[in-house]
Amino acid sequence: MPIRAAERSSLVDRVIEQLQSLIESGEWPVGTKIPAEPVLTEMLGVGRNTVRESVRALGHSGMLEPRQGDGTYVRASDALGAALRRRLRRAGHLEALEVRSSLERDAARLAASRRTHEDLAALRAALAERGAAWRAGDTDTFVRADVAFHRAVVAAAHNGMLADLYSHLTDGLLGAIASVADAPLPDPQRSQSDSHADLLAAIEAADPEAAGDAVARYIDESVSSLRALQDMDPLPGSERGSTHEGGTGREEGTRE
Repeated sequence: MPIRAAERSSLVDRVIEQLQSLIESGEWPVGTKIPAEPVLTEMLGVGRNTVRESVRALGHSGMLEPRQGDGTYVRASDALGAALRRRLRRAGHLEALEVRSSLERDAARLAASRRTHEDLAALRAALAERGAAWRAGDTDTFVRADVAFHRAVVAAAHNGMLADLYSHLTDGLLGAIASVADAPLPDPQRSQSDSHADLLAAIEAADPEAAGDAVARYIDESVSSLRALQDMDPLPGSERGSTHEGGTGREEGTRE
């Protein structure tokens, strides 16, 4: 069969590519409100219908998020992030923990071998903030500090692809961590302070095996806590129907 020349991209496709480029380059970071439709029309030199269709397409992909009465915001920094976020919305917390287990054990082992003095300082600071938030009973700050600590572990692995992939899982982490932190369970089971301290100690000691073991321990603790929550009726916190920042709703996330 003869090869035919490829059709030229439509105007909408070209505008989509330009908007994606602005997002992926970091000119429009995640969380940024993009310019209003009339401004985009003037910037891009195209009609309003073309802009509207392009923004709608990126909204369907998950890279943009329209908020009624407010505007449109950047939701993901690239197509992979958008796809993972869509998948996380359908995943339960236990499913997210299984993915965390694989990524974080490998990251911890690499971090124990590759960490720098700057990495250790970031890890200590994040763990200290995590502990202070727990003692103060500030769950929202505790959740954010916990995620910051795990991101610091991944950063200490010095693997750019791993860091990019892990950053897209943050939504799933927030929901799972919040569910455990808010649960009517014993404090050690909710805070997991010992296993997190052991992880930092293993990375400081440049002990990859111990680092992987520490990750396995707090993942097992989280899985046990979430399974205990599944057996509770009503599910703790479900009457609020709330979500933590960027997280998955507790009722949806803990029932599969």
